Amino acid sequence: MSAGPQAVTLAEPRGFCAGVDRAIEIVERALAVHGAPIYVRHEIVHNTYVVGDLKAKGAIFIEDLAEVPAGATLVFSAHGVSQAVRAEAQQRGFRVFDATCPLVSKVHVEVAKLAREGYEFVMIGHKGHPEVEGTMGQLGDGIYLVEDVADVERVHPRGDRIAVVTQTTLSVDDAAAILAAVQRRFPQVRLPKQQDICYATQNRQDAVKLLAPQVDIVIVVGSPTSSNSNRLRELAERLGAAAYMVDAADDLQPAWFEGRPRVGLTAGASAPDILVQQVIARLRAFGATSIRKMEGVVEDVHFPLPPGLRGPGERGMSAVTSSRS
Repeated sequence: MSAGPQAVTLAEPRGFCAGVDRAIEIVERALAVHGAPIYVRHEIVHNTYVVGDLKAKGAIFIEDLAEVPAGATLVFSAHGVSQAVRAEAQQRGFRVFDATCPLVSKVHVEVAKLAREGYEFVMIGHKGHPEVEGTMGQLGDGIYLVEDVADVERVHPRGDRIAVVTQTTLSVDDAAAILAAVQRRFPQVRLPKQQDICYATQNRQDAVKLLAPQVDIVIVVGSPTSSNSNRLRELAERLGAAAYMVDAADDLQPAWFEGRPRVGLTAGASAPDILVQQVIARLRAFGATSIRKMEGVVEDVHFPLPPGLRGPGERGMSAVTSSRS
């Protein structure tokens, strides 16, 4: 058996999603229109390369709005923010551009609407993730975080009107198991009209489900802080492939590929294609001779930029569609 990689199969789709594309473009256009520095609350997306590139162009990433000087331009990250952060930004008079992914904003709108109707919420997600903090921060109380099936038993709402929402970047399978536990505990729970897990997360996980049985090892390009990238690695491992996540091509270790000639390669929704290409080049240097793309869903999703950053002729949102190539 070969001592190293021979054939590389690329998952389809992989890499940037529409929400990430939009968030990065908001920062770049804000820099072009208003000049450096532009302040960004939290990493605009969870990718080391992207954040470093935007820092070099004049973006300053902060966690506390106290770090932002008066009159500055501020961008909210793709993960969304709490109502308290919005109120503070408004009170301090910043020029604000909101790069919250529209699919996260949809969850925020649903929470606000149902809260007015008297609902409390079970939120399926990961404690400490900025998207979860933003969604839970849409309300002062009445929203309960569950990270696993066991957590569901610890939820004690005040009333009997319960709705469920989820972080958009979860494992589809894990979220389904937790949701089933929520439905068992609260049979009358109100479910989202459409699942909250975003199309890009679903598509990339579906691609790994097709990819993993065909290969010996799966490499996921993504940063350690990226929820959806971590879920891809976990999924590949669960399906029986050796699986590693790398932030950059230099992270690849030759020993990983010993006796594993068939390599699968994917990338999280916040990982740019330049990193994928660098990983392919590194795999070629290790001995890979064949690179092929899987067939998969073709994503045709575009989200509009905020007013004030759109170019001539740029208007509303295109339909969210996908098709299989």
